[in-house]
Amino acid sequence: MSVIPDKPALEGLEAKWDGVWAEQGTYLFDRLRAAELGRTGVYSIDTPPPTASGSLHIGHVFSYTHTDVKARYERMRGKAVFYPIGWDDNGLPTERRVQNYYGVRCDPSLPYDAEFVPPFQGDAKSLKAADQLPVSRRNFIELCEKLTVEDEKQFEDVFRQMGLSVDWTQTYRTISDETIRQSQLGFLRNVERGEAYQALAPTLWDVDFRSAIAQAELEDREQPASFHRLAFHKTDGSGDIEIETTRPELLAACVALVAHPDDERYRAYFGKTVRTPVFDVEVPVLAHHLAQQDKGSGIAMVCTFGDVTDIIWWRELDLPNRTILGQDGRVIPEAPEAITTDAGRAAYAELAGKTVFSARKQIVELLEASGELLNVSKPFNHAVKFFEKGDRPLEIVSTRQWYIRNGARDGELRDQLIANGRELTWHPDFMRVRYENWVGGLTGDWLISRQRFFGVPIPVWYGLDADGQRDFGRVLVPDEASLPIDPTTDVPAGYTAEQRGVPGGFEAEVDILDTWATSSLTPQLAGGWQRDEELWSLVAPFDVRPQGQDIIRTWLFSTMLRSTLEDARSPWANASISGFIVDPDRKKMSKSKGNVVTPADILEKHGSDAVRYWAASSRLGVDAAFDPQNPTQMKIGRRLAIKILNAAKFVLGFPVPEDAEVTHALDASMLAALDDVVRDATKAFDAFDHARALELTEAFFWTFCDDYLELVKERAYNQTDVGQPSAALALRIALSTLLRLLAPVVSFATEEAWSWFEEGSIHTAAWPEPRGGSGDPAVLAAASAALIGIRRAKTEAKASQKTPVARAVIAAPASALDALRAASGDLQAVGRIAELSLVEGEELAVTEIELAPVEES
Repeated sequence: MSVIPDKPALEGLEAKWDGVWAEQGTYLFDRLRAAELGRTGVYSIDTPPPTASGSLHIGHVFSYTHTDVKARYERMRGKAVFYPIGWDDNGLPTERRVQNYYGVRCDPSLPYDAEFVPPFQGDAKSLKAADQLPVSRRNFIELCEKLTVEDEKQFEDVFRQMGLSVDWTQTYRTISDETIRQSQLGFLRNVERGEAYQALAPTLWDVDFRSAIAQAELEDREQPASFHRLAFHKTDGSGDIEIETTRPELLAACVALVAHPDDERYRAYFGKTVRTPVFDVEVPVLAHHLAQQDKGSGIAMVCTFGDVTDIIWWRELDLPNRTILGQDGRVIPEAPEAITTDAGRAAYAELAGKTVFSARKQIVELLEASGELLNVSKPFNHAVKFFEKGDRPLEIVSTRQWYIRNGARDGELRDQLIANGRELTWHPDFMRVRYENWVGGLTGDWLISRQRFFGVPIPVWYGLDADGQRDFGRVLVPDEASLPIDPTTDVPAGYTAEQRGVPGGFEAEVDILDTWATSSLTPQLAGGWQRDEELWSLVAPFDVRPQGQDIIRTWLFSTMLRSTLEDARSPWANASISGFIVDPDRKKMSKSKGNVVTPADILEKHGSDAVRYWAASSRLGVDAAFDPQNPTQMKIGRRLAIKILNAAKFVLGFPVPEDAEVTHALDASMLAALDDVVRDATKAFDAFDHARALELTEAFFWTFCDDYLELVKERAYNQTDVGQPSAALALRIALSTLLRLLAPVVSFATEEAWSWFEEGSIHTAAWPEPRGGSGDPAVLAAASAALIGIRRAKTEAKASQKTPVARAVIAAPASALDALRAASGDLQAVGRIAELSLVEGEELAVTEIELAPVEES
């Protein structure tokens, strides 16, 4: 046990107790004990691996505290808590951070330079992409590895400072060799079962990252646009059909005009053809229900591809593909074969090589010159698809990619995903609807390949035919025992290194798996799937997936999908979904919005317990406003933590005789009321309502400090009072109980106070149980109300609370008089009342008070 300091303080507690917890292994997962308890005695948490690409923000502190509070509670309930943490360190965010930090970009054609030194160290964000130094793929990956390790150490320092009770021996990285092995194994099993496949198809494409983007990674952003009214010419020479488009630069990719089948204006033209302006290409006029009669002229130009609707029309109407945009976002040099006239090809040549913006400007000039641009509307804003981490609108290009079936085109799988989602207990329940809406609204399978560098290599090769061309029907896969592999350096079975890239030989897949394709396996990565089957049997399915609401469509859904495909079950029993942190204007805090508050300064200024209190005060699923200039809740939390220390020191100053028993009615009443708090707080924690548990406990704690302590302190001090042992014992029982109730939230102050009178950590102590005494909570309630009345009467008389009272009369309903009589001695002592009368009245109130005369000196 520790020595009680003369002046308890919060400063330094984080470093002190983090060191003790680490040294004593307080939060280690005990495998032997877990095996003895069995699966029902284990509480396993599928902890979110933060993206290791920069810094944590206050939202991390918010949501991770919610998880930690639950973990601490379950540990005190006797569970063997499996609380791992991982680092999501592969993928586009990491690559961008490396580019901005070191001033480099990856060029896979360059050779490896073992002596390479990056030109910058943290100050290259202002460089344009063209000015970044090109480096080899291996050099680039080494820089990614170096920077993520540094970031992860900083993340761990913050998490330790805020008191996360994770087991730091149970960590993983989404780019480690073991993770790559498990991720590749999961993918190969998807391939073997026919769930993963490749296809040449229109793909949402980020021209800056030069990579395909999945549906779950999209976001809408408002962008300026104008409608351009163009004249398409009827092939029978009877006039024009006018269309309006915001993307005239795609005119060369036009493959049809589409109107609604019920639109009388165009019904007569369905099945006929028109010729495009400028390029003079004949295209059909077709009917489709997605055409909007009230948008523009009511008839749309279908291009390959301007937006997602174009893809639907192209697929469902069996239209040709005339893609004109390349993967660099520029118009490709080769004109579509459908453009056959010299004038059309000359016009296309003026667009070739231009960016979308420049091509739009050029086609407008060509249309104006031909007289086929009839009008340009006033600019307006409309929603455009962006990659959530990108800077420019997405384009749609045709590429060969890998996909995993996700239920978008498989009704049976979709129904199974919905059913597994309903087996989950959602906290709060309404978040389930967001999951089901996402599953029901999927329009395509999950695109999992990325044209990037720092990630898990897709573990396949392709056989080459006699002409040296890829035979996509001959996908070569490695043996599971050989994983992990890098197909760009490893050789498939039955081939030699000399056969790489030659006719009849093989060629490597150079794409990597989307980071979500690895993060979707976090239960498997943390839980030892196909690595430590004993551990996997102890922790899976996990008890809870905690996460933010914004990644239900990505992380939660993708993990559910992989578990459904692999094990035909949900990967967890519960999903706990935290709300957003919003700024004082109720706008979500995010790095992209530039309103993020980093936690280091906040933790340093207010203390970790205060910050944890602020986070735990918000219920799951509820957004919380945070104003760093006026963090009211943190100030309240700090006051609570300080009071815990001071109250503990005060209570521990009263010696408890060995034979002490609780005999006084007021003491028994307080403990009975505390029993109710224990029952209700336990029920709230079980229901994932940490905010309610904190609210109940905190309210009682202040009643205990402000009322009960004041009521009994005279008796507790007086060694000759027969009621002293009862008061001292009740105070000690209450302190022990309250510290344990508050420990999941106010983790440092409670540990400090606990160490003053108990052995071991409070965080491995047993959660309190109701004592079941015979006390009546009404005694404390009545005494507290009477004490408030006495204080008010002295205040109104402009007298000190220490002023003696010659006589006081307290009225109360008959039902409360017995309770008051039981506490009358303590009331007289605390109020310094010489004569106290209790009379019947309509409500409890101090009806008369006569202050004792002041003795003249």
